[in-house]
Amino acid sequence: MANSNRLLVSRASQWAALPLALLLTACATTVTPPTTAPSPTTRPASPSMPPATAKTAARPSAAEEPNDVRTIATLQDRLYRVSAPLLVNNTDLCRGNARNLLGFTAKNKYSYSSDLTDAAQRLLGLDDRLQVTGVLAGSGAARAGVRQGDVLVAIEDKPIPQGENAERQAAALLAPLVTGRSNVKMTVLRDGNNVAMTVPLTYACAFGIELGNIDNVIAYSDGRRILVTRGMMNAAASDEELAAVLAKEMAHNALSHASRLRMNTTVGGIINNLLRVHPDMSSMSGLAGVKPMPQELDAIADKLSLYLLARAGYSVDKAIPFWEKMASQYPAAMQTTYTALHPATQYRIEAMKKTIADIKRKQAARKPLLP
Repeated sequence: MANSNRLLVSRASQWAALPLALLLTACATTVTPPTTAPSPTTRPASPSMPPATAKTAARPSAAEEPNDVRTIATLQDRLYRVSAPLLVNNTDLCRGNARNLLGFTAKNKYSYSSDLTDAAQRLLGLDDRLQVTGVLAGSGAARAGVRQGDVLVAIEDKPIPQGENAERQAAALLAPLVTGRSNVKMTVLRDGNNVAMTVPLTYACAFGIELGNIDNVIAYSDGRRILVTRGMMNAAASDEELAAVLAKEMAHNALSHASRLRMNTTVGGIINNLLRVHPDMSSMSGLAGVKPMPQELDAIADKLSLYLLARAGYSVDKAIPFWEKMASQYPAAMQTTYTALHPATQYRIEAMKKTIADIKRKQAARKPLLP
């Protein structure tokens, strides 16, 4: 769950700023290409290939598009699963960005771009109705028994919208319904039968967790959203490593670093672009207008990220080896990679060592894990 208004002409742009989202991720994957879409790519830029070169690649064929929708769904599931404990267990450290959430994601076939709508229906079983595609571990929805595959019928006796604009309309409907209460009544369709349940709302860090559809090994945060690219997810081989990336970007958001660097709009535009199934790679050359993070701010974010990891039950010992691996395999000279935006690796690592020692002392003394 993280930020700025979409520069794309998309359905999501009409409601992304609502204070309460229908879903865990605010339906961040809903993207509609603009009327004059730039040339998409079959294989977006890899870390060793300048993004500007990739824009000449051919659009995926109809036969390839089913693989696109399966890959997107699989990567999104992993993002939601790994981010869940970070979001639920760290409200004390993201107080300005914490709020009540329903605790699940839901999509319909229109949650994918128009060229993947048919594949989403055939392969993922989605239609015009909003269907639960993921349940936040540890959430009230999980405790209430909300399941993947449940079709949303009604919340507080209000019918859930269907069709192309279902996500936007549902968000507008639900925002007032979940304000000032601890639970909601919900009806879902499961195995042909309506099932009524009371779902406790989940107080969590409300950062949008987004998937970026390029192979560059990089991640972005714009104050409200976090985007992790397909390339970064492949580089973060274990869930512990992916959690380190998510925690670092959560920390940047919690510390308002995009605002301090006056980068909200620039990074927000990049996130909007990379949410597309086929991003415009012509705008992604070099650092794409983003300033490298000053080492002092970066180290502060690393400190907070380690606390976020520890409180979520992830190992803090694996963070330093992961960032060292990133700096070695994807050095700052490769401008399309994470290290180029976070170049002070050694400075960061020295700060992380001190923080890890502090965390372990607090854990041993059973003291609160607060920076």
